[in-house]
Amino acid sequence: MDEQSFDDFYTASFQRLVGQLYAMIGDRDEAQDCVQEAFVRAWAHRRKLDRAAHPEAWVRTTAYRLAVSRWRRTTRSRRPADRALAPAVTTAPPDESYVALVSALRQLPETQRQALVLHHVCDLPVVDVAREVGVPEGTVKARLSRGRVALAALLSPEEGASHV
Repeated sequence: MDEQSFDDFYTASFQRLVGQLYAMIGDRDEAQDCVQEAFVRAWAHRRKLDRAAHPEAWVRTTAYRLAVSRWRRTTRSRRPADRALAPAVTTAPPDESYVALVSALRQLPETQRQALVLHHVCDLPVVDVAREVGVPEGTVKARLSRGRVALAALLSPEEGASHV
């Protein structure tokens, strides 16, 4: 992948990948940092990506693994992330329905959340989700089914009224 192709790839997929990772981990700043780092690593492996069938999946998987590693490191050390020392960044508030969706996704088990995001947000077919997370297709289908039921219950108007 040459420099121009990589720039085009970055421009076309950065925001989409940040949105997808945000839906998986629930922290937009962390998602941006991890996707950016994943693209840095992708640049170093651009010749390998040139032969890869799905470079966006490679970057998404790398970003997700970076997020998990950062979470583990932060949890172990029990210290605030370095980003807490930086000045606050002001961004436009997200759509209320998106916030409700991310909040509901946070309440699901990680495996269901990951399957739902990859299939419905990333628009990957079940076979690609299975390949990306390393489980059989039947397992992905079960996670999707259970996740949809749980998500529907969390997003139903009755659910919100019962907590008020």
